Amino acid sequence: MSALIDDLEHFKDQIRLKTLQELNHLGFGHYGGSLSIVEALAVLYGEMLNVNPFNPHAEERDYFILSKGHGGPAYYAALALKGFFPEELLYTLNQNGTSLPSHPDRNLTPGVDMTTGSLGQGLSAAVGVALSHQLSGRSNRTYCIVGDGELNEGQCWEALQFAAHHKLNHLTVLVDDNKKQLDGLTKDIIDPIDFAEKFRAFGFYTLKADGSSVREIYEAIHQGKAQYSQPVAVILDTVKGQGVPYLEAKADNHHIRPNAQDKKAILEAIADLENRLGGEVTV
Repeated sequence: MSALIDDLEHFKDQIRLKTLQELNHLGFGHYGGSLSIVEALAVLYGEMLNVNPFNPHAEERDYFILSKGHGGPAYYAALALKGFFPEELLYTLNQNGTSLPSHPDRNLTPGVDMTTGSLGQGLSAAVGVALSHQLSGRSNRTYCIVGDGELNEGQCWEALQFAAHHKLNHLTVLVDDNKKQLDGLTKDIIDPIDFAEKFRAFGFYTLKADGSSVREIYEAIHQGKAQYSQPVAVILDTVKGQGVPYLEAKADNHHIRPNAQDKKAILEAIADLENRLGGEVTV
């Protein structure tokens, strides 16, 4: 177990580094909500997901849907490191002709199962995917990351109620509870009260985890897989800009066009991660 966690910690650092590098190369982007899902992506792509980068459309694969599509830069970093496409493509993020648009597109990017970006719709699609597998008698699992601000969308709760009613026990929803959204604190815009209580009330087997701990995320998802009668929700206690203290403390860290001070802090964070990983070269 300790070796697995060490591997996931290493993978997490790689994803965070590549996410920062690609956004720094572009010069702007969704730093906050990309960095807050790095640990979750490390656990999913480092251990949990049954996927094959050499056969991304394999019928037996697990499905992953990033409903909060603005976290695409971290998603792309995980896919590249997993081998779905060359890492050099990360530095074409959101540029003309790229296969890595600002938000994930299943028609452009190998490994992306669903086009997302219109908040709320990815969760509905994930429920549909899970239902299709249930109806077909398949054992594929479906994982979906949603944002806490995204859960302002009414269709999310319709989808969750539907999933519980149909006992979609191979569906796992991870909530990136980073407590911020585009224009302020989530609690000030629409106070969610308690996500765990709400998901339980909607019929989900619900767990909480420290979203900065790959061990806690792994243990929560693993525990959820062991039950067979309900869909699973894992509420991740995260921080926008996670893993980079300067960005965590920055009030407007949803989408950043870095000023000189921001750039200095981002380059320092990149250098720290490169040193931790043994001096990977920044592109």
